[in-house]
Amino acid sequence: MLIKRYADNPILNRDDVPYPVATVHNAGVVKFNNRYIMIFRSHKLNGRSILGKAESNDGFNFIVDKKPFMVPATAGIFKEYEEYGLEDPRIISLDGEYLITYSAYSRHSVRIGLAKTTDFKSVKRVSLITEADYRNVVIFPEKFNGLYARLDRPHSEISPWSIWISYSPDLKYWGESKLIIKPCQYHWDEMKIGPGAPPIKTTRGWLNIYHGVFPTMDGCIYRLGVALHDLRDPSVIIAVGDEWILQPEEQYEITGYVHNVVFCCGAVPEEDGSVKIYWGGADSVMCVGTANIEQLVDHCLNKSRQPL
Repeated sequence: MLIKRYADNPILNRDDVPYPVATVHNAGVVKFNNRYIMIFRSHKLNGRSILGKAESNDGFNFIVDKKPFMVPATAGIFKEYEEYGLEDPRIISLDGEYLITYSAYSRHSVRIGLAKTTDFKSVKRVSLITEADYRNVVIFPEKFNGLYARLDRPHSEISPWSIWISYSPDLKYWGESKLIIKPCQYHWDEMKIGPGAPPIKTTRGWLNIYHGVFPTMDGCIYRLGVALHDLRDPSVIIAVGDEWILQPEEQYEITGYVHNVVFCCGAVPEEDGSVKIYWGGADSVMCVGTANIEQLVDHCLNKSRQPL
């Protein structure tokens, strides 16, 4: 078992939130001033999503702020493109700032918004960094030849939904896009895949925890897998793990707002070589587990398949 579930999962549910919500799920998590900061998604009681914030000393026991962290904008271009809600945040630390990517939904479909903060008390929207029909954007916590790099998942009706990489000199304008990982037919991720937590730097490559979806007669199953990217050129895929590392097994993952889902937006590497992996269970609650980073890398290398 590569991921050990925390014994007291789920670590957050809607009853832990001091304002009315129907769910708590799909959270980005990062360390800030030796505390764990979680930015989570919640459905309001009208079905649209907002982002809340919770803090923890140990990464397991979180206290939720009294007010939401981000709600749809009420002015400017962000108002038009966040009309239907904010979803699935990811967080990285880079150049003394914390960058937050999130899905912005509106009548024009879904785009990716980018926001910045230095203290998690105030937040500044920077730009809408994709056109329509992009989700699951994660930015690498390091530049490559002076360029920012990101993983994303554009929608497609021709090819299975896959993982791409793009680059930017300024976080606003992105290009040099390239397809790097596709789903594998009749594997656990055959329907679609997408980036999960921001990549983790290891001595053997960038560890990418991603999600994969498999269709069944009883609906789709969301699982987690891992891939390994080259340290200097993250568009080069060293290996993709052939087997999943986590699937819905507990009741809180099997039954909820959306059944049979484990969905990761955040992972925090620790100094002892472990990593705390956070996932939404059944789009209803937040969960956490621990794993050994080197074992996840070994899983990629020893049980691998082709990326394309």
